Amino acid sequence: MSTLLVIESAMAGLVIGRGGATIKTIQQDSGAMVKLTNGDTADTRNVKIIGSEDAQRLASGMIEKIVGKLLRSETITTPPPPPRRQARGGGTSRGTDRPRPKRRSVSPVEKITISDEAWEEILRENRQRDLEIIQSLPPIIKDLYVEHKQVKAMSDEEVQSFRTAQNDTTVQYVDGAECLRPIPKPIKTFEHAFGSYPDIMKVIKKQNFTVPSPIQCQAWPIIMSGHDLIAIAQTGSGKTLAYILPAIIHLLGQPTPRNKRIGPSVMIMGPTRELVLQIHDEITKYLYNNIKVVCVYGGGVSAQEHQKLIKAEKPDIVVATPGRLNDLIGIQAIKLEHVSYLVLDEADRMLDMGFKNQIELSLRHVRPDKQTILTSATWPTAVKNLANYFTKNPLHITVGSLDLSTVNTVTQKIIILKEHQKEAWLDEFISTSLSKDDKVIIFMRKKTSVEKMYENFIRKNIKCRCLHGGRLQINRERSLADMRKGVVSILIATDVASRGIDIHDITVVINYDFPTNIEEYVHRVGRTGRAGKTGSAYTLFSDYDKFNASSLISVLKKSNQPIPAELYKMTTQ
Repeated sequence: MSTLLVIESAMAGLVIGRGGATIKTIQQDSGAMVKLTNGDTADTRNVKIIGSEDAQRLASGMIEKIVGKLLRSETITTPPPPPRRQARGGGTSRGTDRPRPKRRSVSPVEKITISDEAWEEILRENRQRDLEIIQSLPPIIKDLYVEHKQVKAMSDEEVQSFRTAQNDTTVQYVDGAECLRPIPKPIKTFEHAFGSYPDIMKVIKKQNFTVPSPIQCQAWPIIMSGHDLIAIAQTGSGKTLAYILPAIIHLLGQPTPRNKRIGPSVMIMGPTRELVLQIHDEITKYLYNNIKVVCVYGGGVSAQEHQKLIKAEKPDIVVATPGRLNDLIGIQAIKLEHVSYLVLDEADRMLDMGFKNQIELSLRHVRPDKQTILTSATWPTAVKNLANYFTKNPLHITVGSLDLSTVNTVTQKIIILKEHQKEAWLDEFISTSLSKDDKVIIFMRKKTSVEKMYENFIRKNIKCRCLHGGRLQINRERSLADMRKGVVSILIATDVASRGIDIHDITVVINYDFPTNIEEYVHRVGRTGRAGKTGSAYTLFSDYDKFNASSLISVLKKSNQPIPAELYKMTTQ
């Protein structure tokens, strides 16, 4: 007995995985043999699963979780052997006195491996499928970079010295990359990067920038040369502009006229409504040549209203949250077949929020030869796996260390107290320690806690706003706008405000509740001390948080911050 699953052809690559990694994992974890073959039509693939009943059931569940929806599932039963001829006396022809051979039992976890020949056939079919898809689509151009003569003249020693001076930046191919091209040299000025694109230079000059940030110096020549890129840098490092300007050049540099393309050419995905709105606003500063951009996200207008907007605008660039993009694909409001430039922004945050499957399902129709840029503040295993799905021979930029640390422009103070003492500490701090020029974000763990604190402040006539995922989108946007404009100087928020939210002049961060993990602590603290300015971060730490004491001590040490003796004691409790 075996199981036959029928899936969409476009999902076969996800089942196989980069270099066959996913299908190997399915076989190892389930104990079943899995083989992909051509389906009855060009749009389908058959997945045959062989093994014990338990192994087949487990493998089927794993595959269904990857593809999201099976087109068909059936159990194939091998016809039973013909009945043995009865001998006289009611026995079989072999006689009743001969014992039957014992059937070998198959353990549900017994490993059934696929042969090298069958494995090569699976990979060959996958490569052939991708080639057929690419050949059916209009050609794309990814290398649009013109190296400036001053950049070309840089020696290897000068390149290395420049990267070291820029926050100890490293640039290298990921392990296992193939067909390696020379790594582009970094640029030092906007003219170095965009001297051949006068329209881009005009919009840059309007923004009154001085020099590119470290991530931009490395990323612009790499992206414009057509490489896939993984950019690891802390928030506030200029990652957004690092991919926006090359996106515009890519968009306008394609041989197919824009009015002949189906759907957008550039797709940018971000984890939260606030971040995608911020990316949208940033893009609009640099648009020319009638480029159109649309931002879609859940919680504001309905998917049907976004469908009308996309149909009316016919955007070249779409900025989206994973959930809303899934909604739009589900109602066939957007087509991704001609997306040739893909950005996964704040990838670690998207995975933390549980968007992995939505990302993979949303992007399964994007052309295989797309150019992919993935940004992240951290580089955990989950982000590496996501990069393996969507990038090909990527270059990897790391600005600073991959170790978790906070910037040295933030003074961090840990206040050890009891849970019931927090409110009194906060009241006293606000009344005695804040100046009229301070801007403060108070981070709390739960939405209900944020609402309760907000109502408490209003009763005390403390002007503030609050921000969390349960608020209406219009209220979330108003809260951010009032903070940016200085209408209020205090924002009470959950971790929805810890990443990607661009409020430039935050001077104080208060961790009223310690976050669920140390990575989020680093991002919270990173809301202040930005763009060369200094800031302060106060963390209220109680026995409730003591399991985070060791990791907090590690971050404080790397940032050369004072560590209370009580914090050390908590590591031994």
